[in-house]
Amino acid sequence: MLVQRPVEPIAPGPRTLMAGIPWSMDIDGAIGFDPSGVVEAAEQAERVGYDGIWSAETGHDPFLPLVLAAEHTERLQLGTGIAVAFARNPMTLAMLANDLQTISEGRFMLGLGSQIKPHIEKRFSMPWSHPAPRMRELILAIRAIWSSWSDGSRLAFRGEFYRHTLMTPMFDPGPNPFGNPKIFLAAVGELMTEVAGEVADGMIAHGFTTERYLREVTVPALERGLAAGGRARSDIEISYPGMVVTGIDDAGFEAAIEATKKQLAFYGSTPAYRAVLELHGWGDLQTELNRLSKRGAWSEMADLIDDDVLNTFAVVGALDKIAPAVLRRFGGVVDRFSFYAPYGMDPDRWAEVLAGFR
Repeated sequence: MLVQRPVEPIAPGPRTLMAGIPWSMDIDGAIGFDPSGVVEAAEQAERVGYDGIWSAETGHDPFLPLVLAAEHTERLQLGTGIAVAFARNPMTLAMLANDLQTISEGRFMLGLGSQIKPHIEKRFSMPWSHPAPRMRELILAIRAIWSSWSDGSRLAFRGEFYRHTLMTPMFDPGPNPFGNPKIFLAAVGELMTEVAGEVADGMIAHGFTTERYLREVTVPALERGLAAGGRARSDIEISYPGMVVTGIDDAGFEAAIEATKKQLAFYGSTPAYRAVLELHGWGDLQTELNRLSKRGAWSEMADLIDDDVLNTFAVVGALDKIAPAVLRRFGGVVDRFSFYAPYGMDPDRWAEVLAGFR
């Protein structure tokens, strides 16, 4: 039988960050992977009460669906979660983000990620080198391009990886009436997290992250980056895609358990995420998951995810317990929480979960 992690009551009174800064938590969803269903998904997300939605770059472009979402919603924030940064260059990203900021009337969030070397070199046929320094420079180059459009200054960005020194009137869209969009950076390792703290407006944590890893590894790295950039914690948002196990009946609950264990086993088999498991004393689990993954033994991998591991990575409970559990674990650390959720659930029932955050 699944042992659910107990939900502790939340103390009354104003919620604050660790440094005493007032906070609130935005709740986000995903737009899905089928471009043909974008309009319906966006309208439904706004109707049930999400604050924002993220569009992923998997088998489809992450930007185009958000054009449709912007047209058919009024208040939802719209983000790429993520767009592969190194598959593009600063100028194309600056232009795409600027246009989506205009189309959405100021609701766009540019979420970027590095991907991994084989995909960048073999799938996108683009250069790979020093991902953290390259990402830092790419974001600075985007900001330099936006500055040249907004204040008419000469474009003169010269870096180790990117060089942008030409901007003629025909290609200058001018100032964006809604300001520049926020830039979010996906980060797992400490170096990329430091880059997010130094130059980004937000950091997107990986779903294979625990509360303890966020507090003991991610936040300190982010704070080092903030210090390097002369910035404060209030200058950046942490977005966390959390795994949730729930259901409206026993069958739905068991299906959510099975799906989440498979997801955890898949991520846990990846060497890049071993540090998260090691923090909890589960390094040997990563070794075994990786061994089984090379054999294609996916069902056996899921069997290795016990209740302790499941409850550490996922919020587990009945519908009315999800919001209190999320707030207890991540309040004061996470500014945006998005769901690895049972999206097949009836939207009106899922709205009950979202209402628990208000």
